[in-house]
Amino acid sequence: MAFLMKSMLSNQVKNLGLGGGGEETKEESTPSDPAAAAGMTREEYEEYQKQMVEEKMERDAAFAQKKAERACLRVHLREKYRLPKSELDENQIQMAGDDVGLPEDLAKMVAEDQVEEEDKDSILGQLQNLQNMDMDTIKEKAQATFTEMKQAAEQKCSVM
Repeated sequence: MAFLMKSMLSNQVKNLGLGGGGEETKEESTPSDPAAAAGMTREEYEEYQKQMVEEKMERDAAFAQKKAERACLRVHLREKYRLPKSELDENQIQMAGDDVGLPEDLAKMVAEDQVEEEDKDSILGQLQNLQNMDMDTIKEKAQATFTEMKQAAEQKCSVM
């Protein structure tokens, strides 16, 4: 109730013109110069603004470089797994320039993966896979392949 009375009375007093001067002092106390508001001289404020712009440009360049490196990694993975290309990744790489490559730690991981895949593709890797397979499964696959070849030969050759 007291709040209601106070707000009603203060509004009436402002309307009479007795309390209108408070708003003018607020406007006068706000400095129009941003340098004065920051407590600096004009030259210091301009130098500060230049530094802020330079730092922002450096951050933006580093961010663009990181985005391009990630895009490069995605392109590499798409090539590896034969997935469709993305124009967004290619655009990010072009925006960063030609000096974009995989980061060192990611390049090491990719190299390790390639070595593992090469080991699996080699004859020794295939022999190790054979050791892990069940002999019955291998025998069934061989018999199925033999029967398929035999049927194909019978269809093509009239002597058999």
